[in-house]
Amino acid sequence: MSIDEKDLEIINMLSKNSRVPYKKIAEKLGISDVAVIKRIKKLENEGVIRRYTITVDAKKLGYKIISIIGIDADPAHLFAVIGFLKDKENVRYLALSSGDHSIMAIIWAKDNEEIAKIHKEISEIEGVKRVCPSIILDVVKESDPLL
Repeated sequence: MSIDEKDLEIINMLSKNSRVPYKKIAEKLGISDVAVIKRIKKLENEGVIRRYTITVDAKKLGYKIISIIGIDADPAHLFAVIGFLKDKENVRYLALSSGDHSIMAIIWAKDNEEIAKIHKEISEIEGVKRVCPSIILDVVKESDPLL
């Protein structure tokens, strides 16, 4: 699959606002609406565009604490730990990783008490060897963390 500059601009515009009208994209690129639709369909069919989503403000939903957690799990229990975590509402992002931790998670919590409870609960999951939480103080740059 070849992606040209026009495809990259479409991706860039959709990344900033997935509801941008095709007409606006067409005007910016100097091509027809139909050409934009064909390019977007091609990007979707090739798996470059996997889904459309929204970004919400966690604090406006009542989540005052956001934590990024590195979790070290015993390899024999790794997928059981992931299975437990992926069903938790407060776990907003979950990934297998290499390096310092085998699992990385982003957790939303209403307050300090709730985040402490969640961190403790994770540390008590069978197979979890270590939990290394970091509380987000401020977001400097934001884009879709789902790669």
